[in-house]
Amino acid sequence: MLKVISTHVFLRSRLHPGLLDIFAKTGAQGVELFAARQHFDYTSRPHIREIAEWFTSNSIEAFSMHAPMFPDLEMGRAGAPAVNVIHPEKSRRIDAMDEIKRALEVAEQLPFRYLIMHLGDREDTWSPRSLENSLTALEHLRAFANPLGVKLLVENIQNDVTRPRNILEILNVGHFKDIGVCFDTGHAHLGDGVATVFSELRPHIRSSHIHDNKGDRDSHLWPGEGTIAWDETITELKAAPQTPAGVLEIHYALEETPESVISKAQAAFEKFGL
Repeated sequence: MLKVISTHVFLRSRLHPGLLDIFAKTGAQGVELFAARQHFDYTSRPHIREIAEWFTSNSIEAFSMHAPMFPDLEMGRAGAPAVNVIHPEKSRRIDAMDEIKRALEVAEQLPFRYLIMHLGDREDTWSPRSLENSLTALEHLRAFANPLGVKLLVENIQNDVTRPRNILEILNVGHFKDIGVCFDTGHAHLGDGVATVFSELRPHIRSSHIHDNKGDRDSHLWPGEGTIAWDETITELKAAPQTPAGVLEIHYALEETPESVISKAQAAFEKFGL
C-alpha cells in the first residue's frame, strides 16, 4: 500500500510548501490535495504553480485530489450551495460539474492520478433519477478527466446513493470499467460496517480514506482513536486485487500542530506496516 496523507488535516490554512514539507517528514509517499478554494485554490494558476513546483522538487507524488464540496471560500457557511452532481435541479447539476472541471484542470500543471468524487449529499436517496443523474455526471466528467490523465473514483459517503449495491449498479449500468472506488473506512463503520462494505466493493477499490470514529459521528479521528478493527481492515486492504493506497484523511477540527501531524502519521504508517 502506498502511504498517502490528505491535506484535509490543514483545511483551515492556505496550502503552501511549508505544509507540504510537514507531510514529507511523515514518511508519506503521496499527498491527496483537498480542493477547497480557501485551502488549495484550484482556480488560481499562481497557487497551482507554487504547489506544482514543490512536487517537482520533491520525491512525493501528487497522488489524488478530493473534488470540491463547495464553490466558495467559506465551505458553504455564507449560503453557497454544495457541489452536488446528482441534484434534482438541472442547473445545480451543471454548476456542480463545471466546478469539478475547474478542479480537474489543475492536472494540466500538476498531474495527479485520481479524482475522488461524492455522488450526492447526505440526504440524497436512491431512485431511478439518482441513478440516471449519477450515470450522466460520471460519463461527462470521465470524458473531461481522461485526456488529463486522471481517473475518477467514487467514494462511499453517508447516503443511500453510495451504499455498495448502488455504487455497483452505477458502475455496471454505465459500463464504467475505468472508474473505481475510494473505500472510506470511517463512512463504512457508520453504515453497514467496514467488513461488509469492503467485501462488496473489493474488486473496484483503488484507494482508501483511512480514519476512525466511535460509531456515533463522522469525526475523522486518527486510526486507533475510535472503534474500527484496524488489524483486520488493513489486512483486507493489502489483500485487495489492486492494492489501494492508504490515505490518512484526518479532520481539520482536531487542530493538530505540525509536530503532532508528523508524529501521529508516522505512528499510523508504522502501525499498518506501510
